[in-house]
Amino acid sequence: MTYKETLNYLAPAFQQVGDGAYKSGLERSIALDNLMRHPHRDYRTIHVAGTNGKGSVSHLLAAILRNAKYSVGLYTSPHMVDFCERIRVNGKKISKRYVVDFVERYIPFIEKHKPSFFEITTGLAFEYFHHKKVDFAIIEVGLGGRLDSTNIIEPILSIITNISHDHTQYLGNTLTQIAGEKAGIIKPYIPVVIGEIGSEEIKDVFMEKAKMMNSPVYFAEEEDVLVSARKSKNGEWEFLSVDYGQFHGELKGLVQKQNARTVLTALRVLEKFRVNISHDAVKNAFEHVTKLTGLTGRWQTIQQDPLIICDTGHNVGAWKSLMIDLQKEAKKHQTLRIIVGMVSDKDIDPILTIMPKDAVYYFTQASINRALPVVQLSEKAGLYHLIGKSYVTVSEAVKDAIKDSHPKDMLFIGGSTFVVADALPLFSTN
Repeated sequence: MTYKETLNYLAPAFQQVGDGAYKSGLERSIALDNLMRHPHRDYRTIHVAGTNGKGSVSHLLAAILRNAKYSVGLYTSPHMVDFCERIRVNGKKISKRYVVDFVERYIPFIEKHKPSFFEITTGLAFEYFHHKKVDFAIIEVGLGGRLDSTNIIEPILSIITNISHDHTQYLGNTLTQIAGEKAGIIKPYIPVVIGEIGSEEIKDVFMEKAKMMNSPVYFAEEEDVLVSARKSKNGEWEFLSVDYGQFHGELKGLVQKQNARTVLTALRVLEKFRVNISHDAVKNAFEHVTKLTGLTGRWQTIQQDPLIICDTGHNVGAWKSLMIDLQKEAKKHQTLRIIVGMVSDKDIDPILTIMPKDAVYYFTQASINRALPVVQLSEKAGLYHLIGKSYVTVSEAVKDAIKDSHPKDMLFIGGSTFVVADALPLFSTN
């Protein structure tokens, strides 16, 4: 098969049909892992779950370990433009040829057991990291934790960044139920770092599971790792840490302060496993994480005059943080313009409720089957007094928004990872 034929064979891909492609249970992942002879046991893994922030935390840890002269695999989802972005070693994407060969080799298993797209991709990542002889692999959870296909690993450290409402049809309608699902990655005697507590009820969920597993638990908010954190004029961060002194953080957005605290707490735990990480390795990673790992879409500036920023945040928890950044930045500009599209399997009402009513909107839909039709989005947005024009493609929305913009305006692109994925190739900065 060609690379394109291989990806078509794996369809329906999760990014095309969304939660409809989700398969509960670990039996298929375990069966594939048995067939592959457990490749993930040949390197040390760090397991990262959470509603928001797990991508930034995973990329930062991968960058730090790479700077510390370790060979590092990184498994994340979804991808922006190309499937191969999901699986990287030392920042370099998996080859298309390896993807094709893997799928062809396991066609008999796929035909018999009908694993999901994500289950196959997880097996591919585990085997590829074994093939590349990595020292560490940072494994980001796809959905939830307890029944996620990544949850067959025995990591040296588990991380849960935070808890917010997302995928409620599978993880539960309350934050404590969602926390319980994500706490499923806590393994016996394996330490766990909790990035953001959220509430005492959520903290109790993690404490109870950690106690049951005899696992040391570290709450990043309660750890003395950051002395201060302030934003510079360009939106990036200046951190003063207890363990590594002063360093610069390239990633923008309010959420990066908590992500940094989570990573610094994780590094303290890794020290106990005699993972040697220098001060320079940490400082350089925070300052150059996008170059080292290929991370995109986190409050990313893609153009000036007018200022154009994109962000992949797509649930109410992410938008609450985004609103703080948006409102603060918008005060510096003449008009706030928002290009927004969402997916059909999300509860978008809580997001629409908090979006700014004084912005000019360009409603659109990404080029995927699971995109919420722009007609439905604009009609529902109107109920919340969000007014704007509608476009059937992201490129048309971007073109018109730029045409309407004054150099002193601000243009934000988001609402869905897939809207950002459609937008980024339109700019030479991508």
